[in-house]
Amino acid sequence: MTEAWVTAAVAAILAAASQDAPPAQTPSPAPETDAAPTLALTPPAPADPLVQNAETYAAYHADVGEAGRRELRSGADLDATMDALAQYYDGDRLVDAQIAYAALVAAQHPEFIDAVRAVADYYGSGVARSALLDDPVYVTGFMGADRAQDSVFTAINEDVTSIRSVGLRYRQAAYELQNETWAARRARDREDRLTALETASERLEVDFRLADPNPGVQAAAPLRSASSLFAERDAAPAAPLPELQVTVGEQQLEPDERRIGQMLAVAALQSIEAGDMTALDRLLGDPSVERCITWARLTMAQCVAAGHFKYEDSFCIAEHALNDVADCLTATRPVSN
Repeated sequence: MTEAWVTAAVAAILAAASQDAPPAQTPSPAPETDAAPTLALTPPAPADPLVQNAETYAAYHADVGEAGRRELRSGADLDATMDALAQYYDGDRLVDAQIAYAALVAAQHPEFIDAVRAVADYYGSGVARSALLDDPVYVTGFMGADRAQDSVFTAINEDVTSIRSVGLRYRQAAYELQNETWAARRARDREDRLTALETASERLEVDFRLADPNPGVQAAAPLRSASSLFAERDAAPAAPLPELQVTVGEQQLEPDERRIGQMLAVAALQSIEAGDMTALDRLLGDPSVERCITWARLTMAQCVAAGHFKYEDSFCIAEHALNDVADCLTATRPVSN
């Protein structure tokens, strides 16, 4: 009797629960679609402006090397050299590029970069930044800075020597081409030449990329001079270069501490600014060098305008597009007494 009552009570409770429960929802089928699955790609990180400038400097030396290998068989060959080099002689383009490249060379010295970061950690990055901006030579006293300076000076000296070597070739060619009919014929392209030189900077496209452009990272093959990046390509020039001659009584030169200090300061700032170019922009320029290159570009145009024959263009290239610019980019100064 009791068991029957319990069974009946349980049945009544279950029946009441089933009546109060909401009806079960039948899942609706997923809508059919013919759209193909899309692949979401992570956008590439923005390029480091310092590295981009350094690549411009390397590209310039690629064009200098190409000028040294170019066979001068027609006026178009001389035009190609002028136009290629003139692309870089606009405003602060080449100056910024050289300083950026030299900074990457300096940043390969871990002892120097560690010393910079230690100072920034101790005094604060703001104080360190102000000190570097106010007096870039200040950084040359850091531990490891002597080796960084040597690397920068050696790299720049090799690059400047390379430019001057190609300049010697074009100066010699200015005499040899006088025996060529096409070069000794009166040139009637002066207006076109001047227009091409004036607008050359608008056509620059840098397609060179540094293999390992990360500052502070010691690569298997350390970054040296920009001209050395193309050493294998330039190992066998198309035409022999004249030998360099030493002139007795030449003025003695020594490393320019101010210029090299500025390049080291850029490397130092880059190591504590984490890619922020706000402060770096103040050091990525040198007004005196910019004026020097601007004057070289103007005198090259004047030289071309005054020339009557294509062989004279070779002289203009040698003296102004190469030798004058090499003087601008040097990191030396007269020995102080």
